[in-house]
Amino acid sequence: MGSISLRNAGLVATDTLFANLNFVIADGDRVGLVAGNGRGKTTLLRAMAGQGELTSGDITRSRGLTVGYVEQDMPPASMGLTLYDAVLEALPPADRDTDSWRVDVVLDEFETPPAMRNRKLTELSGGWQRIALIARCWVLQPDALLLDEPTNHLDLGKLFQLENWINQAARNIPVIIASHDRQFLDATTNRTLFLRPDASHYFPLSYSKARIALAELDEAAEAKREKDLKEVGRLRKQAAKLTNIGINSGSDLLVVKSKYLRERAAKIETAVLSLHKERSGEIKLGNSGAQARVMLALENVEVTSPVGDKLFRIDKLHVFQGDRLVILGSNGTGKSQFIGLVHRAMQGAETPGIRVSPQVVPGYVDQAMSFLPAKASPLGYITSSFNEGDQRSKSLLAAAGFALEKQDRPMTELSFGQRARLGLLAIRLKQPNFYLLDEPTNHVDIPGQEALEDEILAHGATCILVSHDRSFVRGLGSRFFLIEKKRFKEVESPEPHFAEMALEAEQ
Repeated sequence: MGSISLRNAGLVATDTLFANLNFVIADGDRVGLVAGNGRGKTTLLRAMAGQGELTSGDITRSRGLTVGYVEQDMPPASMGLTLYDAVLEALPPADRDTDSWRVDVVLDEFETPPAMRNRKLTELSGGWQRIALIARCWVLQPDALLLDEPTNHLDLGKLFQLENWINQAARNIPVIIASHDRQFLDATTNRTLFLRPDASHYFPLSYSKARIALAELDEAAEAKREKDLKEVGRLRKQAAKLTNIGINSGSDLLVVKSKYLRERAAKIETAVLSLHKERSGEIKLGNSGAQARVMLALENVEVTSPVGDKLFRIDKLHVFQGDRLVILGSNGTGKSQFIGLVHRAMQGAETPGIRVSPQVVPGYVDQAMSFLPAKASPLGYITSSFNEGDQRSKSLLAAAGFALEKQDRPMTELSFGQRARLGLLAIRLKQPNFYLLDEPTNHVDIPGQEALEDEILAHGATCILVSHDRSFVRGLGSRFFLIEKKRFKEVESPEPHFAEMALEAEQ
């Protein structure tokens, strides 16, 4: 039996991220770790893996337990290796000759094509790099598994495959998954830990059920809070009345009793817990408006790969104001190439077959937020790119979740979640009326995803979306298009595609 236990664990950065965390994860426990961006998930996982420390408390691993920790990104020094060699590198040097067969076994588990194994990681998609990270960990046959945002960059087929792998290959060991993918958490976990600064909550339930239970706890806590505050008001009013009577009558007993009531009120007030609010930073988008009915028209458009190979053809497509198109398809079918082609057309590049309304103001978000300058700071980028002024820029960044002390740090020191929030803030300040979103929820926490979805719906914005997040797709899409067998066709719902991907992953 393997287990990891935490006792009075806490983490303080500029403020308290979590405190007095007590829980035990044992064989068969698959825990979803949920918290906002920058709220300590990665630090907690690193500490549990023995690669970092918390501010307080103890972490105890059962004797002999080996912990596998899958980070969010491949080490830069390994990026020049082939996929096969990157996994082999994880084995101890003395075992690489005799145990290299284990690399093939693990890559077989993830259905890695033979040709893919000999390609360098720099040539592979982010999804295959993610598979390589997990394979590097699994080849060591760990007794416990810690996964930090494992679904980022995976296409739907690989995501379903990962779900099946966790539920089968890793089902009997302790597993902790830090993820913002709600559907993935529901499919792979049987317990949920919500990290909070005051009191974290641990439920023996998958994410959606645990979230309902958490909401009930929050409602009960708020009701108690209101009741306690009413009692504080009553006690203070009574104390004031007794003080007046005591002074006017010269009764020391009433004055003493009044003091006792005030002390009791203060004690209750100190113990009252304010209702927890997720501090994920606001996500607000704009819509500069447009009168055009047809925002984008495509006719006889060929979408090709970067080297010119034909991916698919669009015979005719009109995107109307307020449409929210979701582009479905496996990795490599051309979803991102299509988004990029439309973006170039909106930027004024000559693109045969694409007509863009003159009223379109585009807002483009790619998976890597590549438009963010690597050498700038958040404050420097916002003040130099937008006419907002220094103080206004600081306020905007603070509202987006950037504390003042983080606003001058280089972009390279930001977490992936912080870069995503900065990118969305920049898009908002451009005030677009047509959003091109290529995996916009990568690295954005769950409250942030829901806020992004709500903002797009509330503003009636036109958008074209590529996303592997099924919850986000279901909540946002109004029209759905599937790229399959080099064909581009409109479908009524994403559900048949989701079901087909899940079935293929099981086979």
